[in-house]
Amino acid sequence: MRIMALDVGDVRIGVALSDETELLASALVTLKAAGPRKDAQAVAAVVRQHEAGALVVGVPYRLDGSVGPQAEKALAFVERLRRVLRVPVETWDERLTSVEAGERLAAAGVRGRERKARLDQAAAALILQEYLDARRARAAADGGERG
Repeated sequence: MRIMALDVGDVRIGVALSDETELLASALVTLKAAGPRKDAQAVAAVVRQHEAGALVVGVPYRLDGSVGPQAEKALAFVERLRRVLRVPVETWDERLTSVEAGERLAAAGVRGRERKARLDQAAAALILQEYLDARRARAAADGGERG
């Protein structure tokens, strides 16, 4: 099964997709945000197009773990997605993933406009990779193959 992840922002939505084995996350596309209803429809179309079996949405909790305005927006979007999608929608704590994604892109020599254009999907790929790794670790701790 392929799993998709989102890094949701006010301007852009980064999208990443796992491979069939659920081992590796790859940046997929960046969607231009157009409001919650249209954004949910656009995400649903990408989920269908890539036949994702689950969706993970990054929630930007504050450093102290509390829910701030951006996290509230992300959680409201998750609820909208749960109403329009036929696949499970989970949340993932994505504190500082955009910072880390920016650092990785800079280290890879990606500069200026290109880095800005790829940042959100790179952050989504980090969210998804963390999710996949944690799921595998949980499954191994439980003695199973997948979590």
